Amino acid sequence: MAVTTFQRARSEEQREVRRRAILDAAAAMLAEMPVAQVTLNELSRRVGLAKSNVLRYFESREAVLLELLDSAWQEWLTGLGTDLDGAIDAAALPADQGDQLAAVLAASLAGRPVLCDLLSAQAAVLERNVSPQVAMTYKRAALADVTRLARLIHGYLGELGDHDAERLAAGAVLVAGALWAHAQPSAAVLAAYEADPALAVMRTDFTATMREVLEVLIAGLLARSSR
Repeated sequence: MAVTTFQRARSEEQREVRRRAILDAAAAMLAEMPVAQVTLNELSRRVGLAKSNVLRYFESREAVLLELLDSAWQEWLTGLGTDLDGAIDAAALPADQGDQLAAVLAASLAGRPVLCDLLSAQAAVLERNVSPQVAMTYKRAALADVTRLARLIHGYLGELGDHDAERLAAGAVLVAGALWAHAQPSAAVLAAYEADPALAVMRTDFTATMREVLEVLIAGLLARSSR
């Protein structure tokens, strides 16, 4: 793997190059390993900067990963719009459209393992070692991302209304993060499943479970909106 060595940044343009290099190196690491294995030491080595110099650009490993999480969000939403085109039958009943929407959301999320891994670590890990300023910046971006997702949902399932589309968007993201952690069992748990086949019923298939949960959530929101 390539390791870049930088001279000291002396301009804003050079500083932005350093920031981008750090983000790119972290993104490459996430393509190779789960969030839990991404360390500041390895990131510093790959980008060719001392750890103290990396911390000049990002206050912590978690600050780097939160910025990458927002980028992953935006990339997913851009792709989701394409996935939804033609996947929802405009002539179908709202309940059927809801099932179609659930299927697309589940499959689209399953195809973004880095996004799901970052979402699963967001509240318990990534938001625990950042300053209020970094937290505020991320939360504002996350709110904009949820709003954008809600608008996409509302565009294909207008019966939900704006408020329920926002509830579905927020719920989908929360469920995705929680399910992803359960769908990636540890080596010890995998060994337990293998040793006792009766336990295998507890193994979680991310795509199937995500789809089922979203179908139920959408059906409930549609039923409430029809009152």
